[in-house]
Amino acid sequence: MIRLTWAQPEDLIGHELRQAAEDGRDAGPVLRAWTAAGGPPAPTRAGASPAPAPPELRTLATRLLTDLAALPTPTTAAEPTPWPTLRATWPPAPDRTPSTGAGPDPGLRRRLEAAWLGRAVGCVLGKPVEKLPLEGIRALARAAGNWPLADWFTARHVPSELLAAYPWNRRSAPTSLAENIDGTPQDDDLDHPLLGLLLLQRHGKAFTTEDLARLWLDELPAGRTFTAERVAYRNLLLGLEPPETATHHNPFREWIGALIRADVHGWTNPGDPAAAAEQAYRDAALTHTANGVYAALFAAATIAEAAGGRSDVHTALRAGLSVVPPRSRLADAVRFGIRTARDEADFDRVVDRLHACYGHYHWVHSLPNTALIAAALTHADGDFTHSVCRAVSGGWDTDSNGATAGSIAGILAGSPDRLPERWTAPLKNRLTTTVAGFDGIGFDTLAHLTAQEAARS
Repeated sequence: MIRLTWAQPEDLIGHELRQAAEDGRDAGPVLRAWTAAGGPPAPTRAGASPAPAPPELRTLATRLLTDLAALPTPTTAAEPTPWPTLRATWPPAPDRTPSTGAGPDPGLRRRLEAAWLGRAVGCVLGKPVEKLPLEGIRALARAAGNWPLADWFTARHVPSELLAAYPWNRRSAPTSLAENIDGTPQDDDLDHPLLGLLLLQRHGKAFTTEDLARLWLDELPAGRTFTAERVAYRNLLLGLEPPETATHHNPFREWIGALIRADVHGWTNPGDPAAAAEQAYRDAALTHTANGVYAALFAAATIAEAAGGRSDVHTALRAGLSVVPPRSRLADAVRFGIRTARDEADFDRVVDRLHACYGHYHWVHSLPNTALIAAALTHADGDFTHSVCRAVSGGWDTDSNGATAGSIAGILAGSPDRLPERWTAPLKNRLTTTVAGFDGIGFDTLAHLTAQEAARS
């Protein structure tokens, strides 16, 4: 049988059972039926089980996924997904100094270039250690004399037995270790911001979720999608429409995928977190619900506040938190991350506390990763190197976390020349991507194109 990651019912059912435990559904009868039939648990880190399941298990898993979807979810009141209900959880919008009549912001393009560069730096820094456990990340960096993390990962001087115990991400080591970086390699954490930019170029800020769906079918290869994005893509091919694309047999709907697509919505709404969050919602609704959506709103609003050029990192994080339903698990996780970062001088201790609290979630889930991003940015107090290194050194989805932290810290830095050259020089102002029309593009050009979309009404 073909092993297709992130899509086969016999793999999805275990993840949906975990999701049910997280959102309070009574999945006991389904769990017992699956276990009695010999069904395996969810794959711990990979997208598919090591061995194919018998055909009868696939049939059973499909039926049980439908049964799980019919169960009532107790957390719905505190964690709404429909826009009117979600929007009603926000506090009154603060009065803001109107910018009309002031003319174009001359510093925005430079801030956006620093944001694009920062996102790329954080992504590439995290790529070699993606999927590795926390102890492996720490051991590899310590062996290279790079702990606390302050520079690119390298295999130089790292004992062979340690490399064997904690192998680099096989797709990323050839492009993302210090000795191998030659321009910015392709990654979904960079492809999706490009797709977001393309979405705005074609449809403007009033785009619909359906516009994004059509764009994906036209421009995004199915093999370049993962977790919730892959399931939503499959659902589109089955003829389903949003928001059902996000819910039908999609156990990854609260994972990190929508968050990695949120930057462009913050970049193009400088100083307006509410508008950025509303834009990010229409993007996220294709693939995610509840906490998966909130993570995207949090990132977009944080970035929008930072993009205005008037706020520090702590003000930006407060703006991000203001668009997240306050009684949600994601709001609790972000508050915990910020509070822990303020309480602990040693960031390793911050990370240990985060893992103790959220380590039971999958490593790609939105809760632990968003909490870590908030903690890293808070602890770094806006410093670029500390922000990306803390985000990556905390484990979980390392390249995604580094990318988001780098985007925020980069835009706060205000200009690409304020980012250390040891980070930016190896990227050579060149981005490799599978998104048609953008391969080989420079970050200066991307900043210009993004500023154009920010200026569009």
